[in-house]
Amino acid sequence: MLSRIAESLFWIGRYVERADDTARILDAFLARLLEDPWSDEDAACRSLLAILGVVATEERRLTAGDALDRLAFDATDPSSITGAVAAARENARGARETISSEMWECLNVTWHALSSRRRAAERLGPALFLNFVRERAAVLAGLAESTMSRDEGWRFLVLGRSLERADMTARLLSVQLLTSGGPGDWRTVLRACGADESFLRTHGGTLNPTRIVEFLTLDRLFPRSALHALTTAEQCLRELAPGTERAGVRDAARRPIGQARTRLEYADQTHLLDELPVHLRALQQACAACSAAVSARYFKHAAPVAWAREGGG
Repeated sequence: MLSRIAESLFWIGRYVERADDTARILDAFLARLLEDPWSDEDAACRSLLAILGVVATEERRLTAGDALDRLAFDATDPSSITGAVAAARENARGARETISSEMWECLNVTWHALSSRRRAAERLGPALFLNFVRERAAVLAGLAESTMSRDEGWRFLVLGRSLERADMTARLLSVQLLTSGGPGDWRTVLRACGADESFLRTHGGTLNPTRIVEFLTLDRLFPRSALHALTTAEQCLRELAPGTERAGVRDAARRPIGQARTRLEYADQTHLLDELPVHLRALQQACAACSAAVSARYFKHAAPVAWAREGGG
């Protein structure tokens, strides 16, 4: 596969997942502000921006509208929802011969609809815009699942999506640790991850924070858990470059992912909540190291694409 095509597919996976997860985090954040109108909105917005790697330079107090402008509507920043969709569309334009026409049409239609959805959200509330982004990301994932051959292109797409999903799950939990006020907040986090019903079927109706953290980080069967995303990324890397060495792992991309997966998989669950900040930082650093190694190994035709604000939090 051409290096240019592989890179485009990798970043399509990352950018679409970035838009989806940012919409989920914003949805959870806004719901929490509505449920607790006495909370410090400025401090909450600054914490959210910091965890998502955005520097808040304004001297004035920040509002939820400011957070939306920076994280949802800024078309010039690829770490915002609109910017990520635009970047995914541009990468899809360069990989038209590899992705299906349905996938291209989905991204193109989504991009052109964002401006009208934003205007509607200004009248009826941001949930209209955020839900639209989540639904379109799900449509694209379904189209990729059903129309792409399971070849190298598919593996690069899934690898990018898995790395971004692990990183953003870590960021969502980081937001929760800074702003949590009670069981209702943890329920909001589950809903943001699409994990509410799956968690209740697995663990019953008790919203125990330790159980929720365990589910979102360690569950092997839930597709949005950090462990599941890491396992998928590691499998993609193994299939892209099957190892023949008798000792150790020489693949610089697989090594940090395997180490992060092992740390999570064998973590002491009784101390998981107390040690969660350490695990989350290590998880984000592993995703950043893996992304850099993938760029250095497979995308040598140009300088590696710098993923804005990666590895922070």
